[in-house]
Amino acid sequence: MAEAEVLYSDIKFKRARGNTDVATPSTDEATYSEVKISKTQRPGSKQPAASNRRSGVTSERVALLVLSVLLAAAVTALGVTQILSKTEPCKVEQTSKPPPVRDEACPRCEDGWEPHGGKCYFFSSVTLTWDQSRTECRSMRGDLVVINNREEQRFLVSRLRGKMDTHDDRFWIGLTDSKNESEWLWVDDTRLNTSLTFWRDYEPNNLKYDNSDGEDCVRMGQKKGAEELKAWKDESCKSPQKSICEKPEKA
Repeated sequence: MAEAEVLYSDIKFKRARGNTDVATPSTDEATYSEVKISKTQRPGSKQPAASNRRSGVTSERVALLVLSVLLAAAVTALGVTQILSKTEPCKVEQTSKPPPVRDEACPRCEDGWEPHGGKCYFFSSVTLTWDQSRTECRSMRGDLVVINNREEQRFLVSRLRGKMDTHDDRFWIGLTDSKNESEWLWVDDTRLNTSLTFWRDYEPNNLKYDNSDGEDCVRMGQKKGAEELKAWKDESCKSPQKSICEKPEKA
């Protein structure tokens, strides 16, 4: 416990010579006495207790202040973390062997696109010609879908069943013979693999009822499902249809 501060003071008393019962001013003798007076504590005072209470209150205020500062710091840190998570690009961990390991917390495809097999797919509900549909896909940094294997065809057939409003709904894919009749090419200029085709029965037939140019573009979709995944049908490229766009997943 801290010592009380002490003040010093001298007090002068007068003492008469001879007879102590009579005080004679002219013959008084001065006597000095030193008195110590505590500044913080007086006899009979309860000041230490009050001081303790003030000390306790001060300690509580300090503790409350520290907690407030820590809480403010935590809130600030949380806000910064959320901002960074929205603005920083997803990080890719580079390993010694390709491909790099990507952060699974990062979205693989943009909003509105569906991931599958390393690609992102966009199912447009707007009916456009084949050329217009391709332009729309390119505007989103993609192209009309190129189907490379049975698994991809199975995925598309399954997804289209839930996206077709009627049995007549169809979706353009990136396959056409508009350059040379019966020479089917994908939009990436690869030739159609004849061992990997999914034509419906009696297709392609290049009918010219609706258009004298014939049917040079391919659409797909089976509301009730497609036997052996056969869902392709050639159609006039000028016919308005929905479409399927694709592009690679984010690196």
